[in-house]
Amino acid sequence: MTQTASATATTENASRYLQQLCKHWGHKATVEFTPEAGDIRFDSGNVLTMQAQPAQLVLQVSVPDEGDLAHFKDVVDRHILRFAFREDLQIVWA
Repeated sequence: MTQTASATATTENASRYLQQLCKHWGHKATVEFTPEAGDIRFDSGNVLTMQAQPAQLVLQVSVPDEGDLAHFKDVVDRHILRFAFREDLQIVWA
């Protein structure tokens, strides 16, 4: 069974962050993206799916049953916040 979590981050730079993250992880994972949507699939089975909306970035993460969901969420958070250093971005996990 797969573990999943969703989050949103209110920002007008959603497309920029989505594309930066996809390009950043392009050498470590299978990545497909457009300015509006991105899908990053790691060999571990971890998956990050993103949607860039006009005023927010929507995130969905999943890890295999034996995976560490909290760790993967933390990795995603740290990377996005590094790209968003110019603003006070808040990522809210549901």
